[in-house]
Amino acid sequence: MSLRSKQFEVENIKGVIYDFENVGDILPNHVHDDSTAHVTIVARGSIKVTGDGWQQTWEAGRVAEIKSFQSHEFEALENNTRVVNIIKI
Repeated sequence: MSLRSKQFEVENIKGVIYDFENVGDILPNHVHDDSTAHVTIVARGSIKVTGDGWQQTWEAGRVAEIKSFQSHEFEALENNTRVVNIIKI
């Protein structure tokens, strides 16, 4: 598994860029509180997103909100997938 991440901050937003090098790379199941809930942009490739009782496939160009206290996990469905999470501060 090869998942790389890089944090960023610009004025009133911050976030993390995740690069999933290989199919099957996983950002494990986790939950955010109100201060870290985020919008997710699939910048390249595609991911399987799994939450409590649901599962979806998100492809490049998808913009989706992950709400506070909503558990979720990302799994790369393509090599070189990039996901950007943006948090308003």
